Amino acid sequence: MDEYPAVYELIFQAPAVEDDVVLVHRTDASGAGGYPVYEDDTGIVRAEISAEGEVRMMASGGHQQPVPPHAVRAA
Repeated sequence: MDEYPAVYELIFQAPAVEDDVVLVHRTDASGAGGYPVYEDDTGIVRAEISAEGEVRMMASGGHQQPVPPHAVRAA
């Protein structure tokens, strides 16, 4: 997993002037696509991120409908 950054920034479009940026850290888990799973410090925001920067958001609890980020970048 060395080719995957330890931290990514997920950038979500916000209705306000500035976008929302969430830092996610690599976990030991892998997603359905075989890529590392990243999560924020709360464990609520979870995403599988490929080496090409493709993001698949993952629900961390019931009734969630995760929205994909506008952009992703290594932090």
